[in-house]
Amino acid sequence: MSFMKNPGRFAGLLYIFMSIFGFFAMGYVPGKVIVHGNAAATASNLLANETLFRLGIVGTLIGQAGFIFVALALYDLLKGVDRRQASLMVTLIVISIPIAFVNELNSIAALVLVRGADFLSLFEKPQRDALAMLFLNLHFHGLVVSEIFWGLWLFPLALLVYRSRFLPRFLGGWLALAGFAWVILSLTGVLSPQSYGKVYAYTQPAVVGEIVFMLWLFIKGARPPALGATALSSAAG
Repeated sequence: MSFMKNPGRFAGLLYIFMSIFGFFAMGYVPGKVIVHGNAAATASNLLANETLFRLGIVGTLIGQAGFIFVALALYDLLKGVDRRQASLMVTLIVISIPIAFVNELNSIAALVLVRGADFLSLFEKPQRDALAMLFLNLHFHGLVVSEIFWGLWLFPLALLVYRSRFLPRFLGGWLALAGFAWVILSLTGVLSPQSYGKVYAYTQPAVVGEIVFMLWLFIKGARPPALGATALSSAAG
């Protein structure tokens, strides 16, 4: 109940909870299934870990849908700072969600191929394995497309946090760096896919800013000042 009374802590709790689904689906599951450059080994892993793979798909769907509520919780926390920027933040999050949902069809297609449905009998197993690998690669590139919005929504959030006066300004700066990191990763994935892994490693210190922000909200909490107090503060400034 204390989480409900503190809007910052409640937003942090939701943020962490939904991010767990994302870390599981996009971080843990691919490492157990995908063998880069080896379609046969990947198909074998996919069949051996089919339940895990399906849970990864479900985790993505739950995490992405649940992020709508994260956006609304952050909007409620920060709308008093600048309602227009808060609305922009929510809009950019919401745009990314349908992209992520449609992208999961690539994972489902890969699973159908390796399971070898009757209508696929025309294809030999090596061909089906290669096609499954193609769809898994397309899934990765679908995530690359989503990443640009994962970065863009952090810019209005960073500005809101920086101007809020009830959250540390360094969090706003770190969130802006995280936004740049995600946008750079997205553009790298399109323009120079072979460099993606190296750029990903270099950008992690910036991306950590988002994790620090959600943990700060969860542990410290945040309460926006009453509207009257905000107006007085603005007039004084």
